[in-house]
Amino acid sequence: MKFQTSIPIQKSDFLIDYSSKLVSFGSCFAENMSNKLEYFKFSTMANPFGIIFNTISLEKIIVRCIHKKYFTEKDIFFHHDAWHCYEVHSELSNPDKAEFLTTLNQLIATTNWHIEKATHCLITLGTSWAYKHIESDAIVANCHKVPQQQFVKELLCVSDIEASLKSIVSEIQVVNPNCKFIFTISPVRHSKDGFIENNVSKSLLITALYHFLSKTTSSIYFPSYEILMDELRDYRFYAEDMLHPNQTAIDYIWMKFSENYIDEKEFETMQHVSEIQKALSHRPFNPNSESHIKFQNNLKQKINAIVAKYPEMKF
Repeated sequence: MKFQTSIPIQKSDFLIDYSSKLVSFGSCFAENMSNKLEYFKFSTMANPFGIIFNTISLEKIIVRCIHKKYFTEKDIFFHHDAWHCYEVHSELSNPDKAEFLTTLNQLIATTNWHIEKATHCLITLGTSWAYKHIESDAIVANCHKVPQQQFVKELLCVSDIEASLKSIVSEIQVVNPNCKFIFTISPVRHSKDGFIENNVSKSLLITALYHFLSKTTSSIYFPSYEILMDELRDYRFYAEDMLHPNQTAIDYIWMKFSENYIDEKEFETMQHVSEIQKALSHRPFNPNSESHIKFQNNLKQKINAIVAKYPEMKF
């Protein structure tokens, strides 16, 4: 008897290795996967403008970076003692206006470079729900706790989502025709929208992405949503809020990702990197002991050996 669903995953035709350069955009789950890639010292840039959930806002910020359309004073506003921008996450907000604009525009330049050099672009879609700022008639990435009456909540339709996905890929391929794309849908449930509304939202993302992927050869789908919903169908795989995947679930989904999307020739190096990372987090009882000094020397030798092979790795 079978007691667990197993989600079939097709081996990627464009595998990730230590020469790959990755850039990642999207929901908080995008950061979960990027944290894993960073832990194993792959070259990756994740959510430079913070978490962005809807596809129209993703398209807007990516296209802005590609064309180096720098932010100006008209793109920002002051609210609750800080300067904000509707196109980026509130983690970037700043009480200093000049510093805020400088940071945003430096990120545009940096992200432009990463997009042009990327071998793989990972995009995680979060929701089909979006908020439109009434005065500007524009979809925002973040409301920044501005009064709710200044926005209209909308449910993006399949055609809108698919159009954004098409624009993102085509715009990136103009400046980087060799870039490959890995799409996934965040398994995090957006309970604030309502549980029924969350299901409607996810279904629209799945449908739009299904139609889009059927028309392209440069993009593939990683079923993180399906793995959590169907393969890990138990609340023991959720965090205390019962909405986000816990570390066990994240580790399992990462295992499925690495088995099918990372070149197996890199597994040995990944194991060495993991051993170094664990050793670096070790806290000695007596840092001056002979055994710990020997431990440190051995660790330095391991780091020097791997950095000699991969000079871009920084520990």
